[in-house]
Order: sequence, then C-alpha cells, then structure tokens
Amino acid sequence: MTVAIDQVKNYVEIAAELAAEFAVDIKERDKKGGVPKEQKDALRQSGLLQLLIPKEYGGHGESWVTVSQVIRELAKVDGSIAHILGYHTFFVADFFLIASEEQKAYYLKKTVEENLFWGNALNPLDHSLFATDEGDHLILNGKKSFSSGSPDSDYLLISWEEKGDSTLYIGAIPTNRLGVTVLDDWDGIGQRQTGSGTVTFEDVIVEKSEVFPEGYSDGGLGTSAFTTLGATISQTVLLNVFIGIAQGALAEARQYTLTQSKPWYTSGYEKATDDPSIQSKYGHYWIRLQSGIGLADRAAEKFSQAWDKGLALSAEERGETAVLVAAANVLAGEVALEITNGIFEVMGARSATRKNDFDRYWRDVRTHTLHNPAEYKRHTVGKWFLNGEYPAPGAYA
Repeated sequence: MTVAIDQVKNYVEIAAELAAEFAVDIKERDKKGGVPKEQKDALRQSGLLQLLIPKEYGGHGESWVTVSQVIRELAKVDGSIAHILGYHTFFVADFFLIASEEQKAYYLKKTVEENLFWGNALNPLDHSLFATDEGDHLILNGKKSFSSGSPDSDYLLISWEEKGDSTLYIGAIPTNRLGVTVLDDWDGIGQRQTGSGTVTFEDVIVEKSEVFPEGYSDGGLGTSAFTTLGATISQTVLLNVFIGIAQGALAEARQYTLTQSKPWYTSGYEKATDDPSIQSKYGHYWIRLQSGIGLADRAAEKFSQAWDKGLALSAEERGETAVLVAAANVLAGEVALEITNGIFEVMGARSATRKNDFDRYWRDVRTHTLHNPAEYKRHTVGKWFLNGEYPAPGAYA
C-alpha cells in the first residue's frame, strides 16, 4: 500500500491504488481460487475496514455513497475482493440493526482497535445449525453454507435456530473459537476467492452476551423500519459489485480492441476500431452501462439518506428505498451480464482463451446474480408500481 490513510482521505483513490496492485495477479488468483490472504491484508492496512464506522467509535464516519464507490473501484479489477469488503461493511452495519446499544459500541470499537475483518456463517435459508440452551451459554452444532468472507476473518456473524422454534437467532463470535472450522470447499465458477463455502460447528460455546436481541422471525428482521434494512444493504453492496465488474470488463475489452483485435476479413476495414459494427456495439454497451451507473448512483444516495435517519426512518421511506435499490440491483445485474458476455463479440475469436481469462467477468456476475434472483425483485417492483405495495421486510426483500 503506497498511500497512508492518515495522509490521504480520498478513500476511492485508495481503493483505486489497491485495485491496481490487485490487478497484477488477478488472472492467476482467479484460476487458483482459495483465500486472497495478501489482498485481505492490504485491505486491513488501508483503513477501508473502518469506512462506515462513526467517528465517535474511532472510524471514518463515511456514507454509503462512499462505500458504494469504493466497492465499484475494487470490482473493476477483482469482484471477489469487492464482495468481501462490501460484506464486511454489511456485517458492521448489522450492529446498528440487531445489536443492543452496549453491544454496538463494544463491537464497533473493537473492530477499530483490533482492525477486525468480519466474515459470516449467517445464511438464513440454511436451516442446519442448532443451539442447545445451557443456561448461561449456548452450545452450537451443525453447519452453514455460503459463508462469504469466513476464511481469514477475525470474527463471524452467525445465525442459528433452536429446534421447534422458527426464530433465527444471531450472534458474533471469534472465528478461532474452539469447535469452529472454516472449510475450503467453495467451488463456484465465479467469485472464486470469496470463500463462500461451509463453516462447521462442533460443540461451540456462545455466551449469552454474544447473542443479539433482534433476530429473524416470521420472515422479518427487527422491530422498526430502520432495523429491516438488512436485505437492502446486501442488495446495495452487490449491485455495486455488478456495476464495477461491468466497468472493468468494458474498459479491458476496449484496450484489447485498440491493441489486438483484427477486423473480419470481409469487412473491408484495416482496423477493427474502424468497423461500424464494432463501434455500434461498443456504443450500445457504453449507453447501457451509463444507465446502470445512473440508477446505481440514485439508489446509493437514497439508501444513504435512509441510513442517516436511523430509527426515525418511516415505513414509507423504508419502502421507497427498498424499491429503488431492488430496481438498481436488477438493472446492474442485467447490464453486467450483457456486457461481460458481449465483449467477446467486439474483441474477436483470439480473445476467448484461458490465458486472457476475460470470462472471469461473466463468471463472477453470473455466479452472484443467481443468489438473489432478479425475477423476484422485478415482481416486487411491479407489485409496488401497480398496487402501491412496498416490499415486505424479510431476509432477502
């Protein structure tokens, strides 16, 4: 890391410098998968782990607009790293939604003082982790899947159930807690270094003080409009991962076309860049990307305003924010899929090699757009548009 956090406060610039460093071996790391230890340590050293934490707890007190821009900047080069940092910030934000005031202060200060990197074993759709109440503590046994960011994390946000109880309880424990095992079994075609595999629990002790008072129950989270923002945070993070990947893919395709693409032999042009067909396609992709960026920017500003209201956020304001973020997420995913698939047509046959690894952009977007399907978000937006019904709070809505 070449720029010290105490010398330069432009966090997007810091993210861009990190991305340039990460670009050096991104193709090799994509093929290898596993844990991006060196890159996670660079994030630790950068100060970006404290972006969202208020200054009163020692953090930088930045807005979700800044967080969104930082995620995009990293995703231009490395979708996995952008996802890991975005989800770390998501988990930090959860303390405002599900923790008591004492727990929030404790974990936020601890995150700053010890420079903690947060991962998770939180998947609310995986009903495979159960607790036994032992009076002053709980004993957890089972597992959780899709545990993004869990490898090389310092702490985990976790969720579990008690048999016969539909409530999903949430807590925080050190990743190295006895009985916790983070498995290296993530086998996605994309997002290869997110560590989104399995975490197992064998007689893991969870103290009652580590359990948050707010949990998932009857499909919802929390008791106020503000505390139901969890799913909207996740969608905010991921839509900016999609936009960043699309930006990176289009920029790299342009450079390839300028320097290496050959015109089709019957086109009558000496350079690929002079072919009107190629020019038209690039024009289309650029226009589509601007539409995605524009809606993403609107959603980031809207969500940032909702976040700043805290517990004063009304149900209507929460609904308006959820609709806009859902729409931006859908468009970002569609644009990113279109661009990351289409760039091969404007680069040419020689671009489609494993050495170039240009397919990583599509694989990253395709992998993650499946985890919160666009079809159901379109339905949510359409239902609001037709009937004025805001999305019902839930784990993914």
